[in-house]
Amino acid sequence: MRANWHDRDQMVRSCAVVLFVSLIACICAQGQSQTPPSQDLQQLQDKFQRLEQEMQQLKGQIDAVQQSQKATPNSVRAPVPVQVTEDTPKAPLEDEKKNTLDLYGFVMLDSGYDFKTNDPNWFDVVRPTKLPSVKGEFAPDGKVYFGVRQTRFGVKTSTDTGLGKLKTQFEFELFGTGVDAGQTTFRLRQAYGELGAFGAGQTWSPFMDPDVFPNTLEYWGPTGMVFFRNIQFRWMPVRSDSTRLTFAVERPGASADGGVYSDRIELTDVKPKFDLPDFSWQARFMRKWGYVQVAGIFRKISWVDTSNNPHFNIGRDVLGWGINTSSNLKLGKKDTARLQLVYGKGIQNYMNDAPIDIGVQNNAGNSSRPIEGIPLPVLGLVSFIDHNWSERFSSSVGYSLENIYNSNGEHPSDFHQGDYAIGNLLYHPIPKVTMGSEFQFGRRVNFSDGFNVNDYRVQFSFKYDWGKTFEF
Repeated sequence: MRANWHDRDQMVRSCAVVLFVSLIACICAQGQSQTPPSQDLQQLQDKFQRLEQEMQQLKGQIDAVQQSQKATPNSVRAPVPVQVTEDTPKAPLEDEKKNTLDLYGFVMLDSGYDFKTNDPNWFDVVRPTKLPSVKGEFAPDGKVYFGVRQTRFGVKTSTDTGLGKLKTQFEFELFGTGVDAGQTTFRLRQAYGELGAFGAGQTWSPFMDPDVFPNTLEYWGPTGMVFFRNIQFRWMPVRSDSTRLTFAVERPGASADGGVYSDRIELTDVKPKFDLPDFSWQARFMRKWGYVQVAGIFRKISWVDTSNNPHFNIGRDVLGWGINTSSNLKLGKKDTARLQLVYGKGIQNYMNDAPIDIGVQNNAGNSSRPIEGIPLPVLGLVSFIDHNWSERFSSSVGYSLENIYNSNGEHPSDFHQGDYAIGNLLYHPIPKVTMGSEFQFGRRVNFSDGFNVNDYRVQFSFKYDWGKTFEF
């Protein structure tokens, strides 16, 4: 209240001046007009005297308050008023929260014709590992397919906290895999949260670069790409506009095959063992022309011979590792190159389309261990270009390769190399709708029996995106 007396003093004096000027104006006007009755002039004079007495009383009260403020050492002065304009930044309130809830997803219809054949559980995708390994395995050739399995739904939240921004994501689709392969059913994609520099849950492995995935209609994507969503705990100490650095411990896992020894009873007592998590890291450097990312992984893969045979033991520990380099390069205003080169041993379960991590190797001359498991080397390549013809038309074209260096104990018909290529034309009549056609090619090469097979497809798809953001 005391801080407002100065403003009040000025306001009273201003009002008095206005009233005084108004009164003088009225008197002058009356003087210029006809002479008013004497009683009217006397009323105006009485009114002016009353106003003058009230002003004197208010001035005395203001002087008393000012004297008491001078006597108080810790008195608070009234703030200087600031003129607020549209450009003046508003100071945020301490309890003001910036929370958002994003609902998003899309509905997608895929239809097409496969001129050859593949595993019927994977009827609507191109996976070289799922092409026939022997002639006539999935005969006959030629089939029409329809599906809505790419349809997706997701929820994202963002909340400001005293420890940093809290982010969560929950996302699923309808593409069945594993025991649900070939079915249209719910499949979890993302269940992940971040608080500040730490994150936990299921999301993209740091060993992966999701931005390498081209703009295709085909769901599964390039065969030679690192593509794995894994359960993990991660630490992100650097997250600037130019540099990102991430470290993670991930759920371990691997697959193996007994090869030509699969039917041997000695292998029935061999059990997998994972006593350490997988360790992964990622470093990304962003510039105006795009970015470069380098990622790595290190893992321990073990299996134990539980037969307790003192003369025969094929248990072993091996190390798996991999280096993945990737980039998006801006080739002008309309073109983006998506590139990746990966090499490693025993990292096949992190690849988009690969069979086993551990193969069987003959170990002649060792009676206690006549065979042994080894981590199989793998090479992956991705090279695509996305081109925008105009605001409504775009295309993606490219090639991907995956090569497995097989062990000498594998079956001659085991997977050795996969090739993947696509080319499409997409039309966007409005920003939220995509429709288009795509030519797809897949190829499988067996290990050592000389068999290989090609697959050719034409796909037509319709996609309807949607999203809504709520702030609270």
